[in-house]
Amino acid sequence: CSLGHSRRWPGTISLQPITLITVVKEIGDWAYASGVRRLIIVNSHVTNAAPLRCALEMLRAEHDDLMVAIVNSPHISDRVRAAHFSDGDDWHANRAETAVMMAVAPEMVREALVASSDDPDRTAGLLFSHPVNRTSLNGVTGTPSLATRAEGEELFGWMVEDLVALIKRAMFEQPPLPHGYDSNASGG
Repeated sequence: CSLGHSRRWPGTISLQPITLITVVKEIGDWAYASGVRRLIIVNSHVTNAAPLRCALEMLRAEHDDLMVAIVNSPHISDRVRAAHFSDGDDWHANRAETAVMMAVAPEMVREALVASSDDPDRTAGLLFSHPVNRTSLNGVTGTPSLATRAEGEELFGWMVEDLVALIKRAMFEQPPLPHGYDSNASGG
């Protein structure tokens, strides 16, 4: 769901939020029918968060014994969060994302553009959420010019390690109370 990127940059393709909600809800329904009772959705795109949350709410309401979580990749852990937000609260193609791409898919990184694409976060103190075409000159927010492959390898390693730790915790998590969705009674 990339509506907030605007149509300013050709090649941007976006799903409507309702489409993403529907797709994820249907995947969750089929996973549930296959016996899945713990579903962790890992999201690496900021504007997917709201539709994914809607799908989560729908899945929980329909499948009382399905536990669903959304893990937004920049929030996997404190150290991952610090790296992602080091050059701005509203970031896109910033130092962290560029470094990870240099590490995991270097053939997709256009080094000549990275060196000249730094663009500051202009959202501090704003109340409204503005599309990228009103906050960035080039679609970037942050300092990708400072990114290195080594930094990306370390950050990606943290992301994997810390996500594995979250998944291991999730394997044994139980609801704090045994109440069913439709009543205060256990399982009802």
